[in-house]
Amino acid sequence: MISQTLQEYNRVVNRCKDTFVKKTKDYGTAWRVLRLPSITDQIFIKAQRIRSIQEKGVQLVEDDISSEFVGIINYCIIALMQLELQENPELTLPAEEVERLYTKHIEANIQLLNAKNHDYGEAWRDMRVSSITDIILMKLYRTKQIEDNQGQTLISEGVDANYRDMINYAAFCLIKLGFAE
Repeated sequence: MISQTLQEYNRVVNRCKDTFVKKTKDYGTAWRVLRLPSITDQIFIKAQRIRSIQEKGVQLVEDDISSEFVGIINYCIIALMQLELQENPELTLPAEEVERLYTKHIEANIQLLNAKNHDYGEAWRDMRVSSITDIILMKLYRTKQIEDNQGQTLISEGVDANYRDMINYAAFCLIKLGFAE
């Protein structure tokens, strides 16, 4: 039997994937030109906007924070794809290939989700969306530091682990905000 969390998670990531696939058909793979720090900064902008709205309690731009969490997930997937495609100089990828890569990375994240949910007992369900947002921002600052150190770490996981954690945290926020319904 599939768990409630997995059902909700799948609904969230399928909606994110649908948005991503449609944008790929609209824009192609223009994101291929982005270097990893640029992708990290794009994710940072989205997380910072969420935090700003949470703190101010008011937003002036219509896009709701759910769309920003979707953007965080999709830009993290872009980052993981860019890491995988580092040796591939092609800027244009077929939409089918992009969709296959997206699915591959989400499937890897589902394995991570299952392992961590088992170990942590779904602690995220008792957390505030604002706290999870702060954790995403912390992961971004860690990622930026690793990037500034040319990917070298002494004891820490690499940028890919941070992107994977941010995907799951953003998905948890979307579940908590009712996006999975």
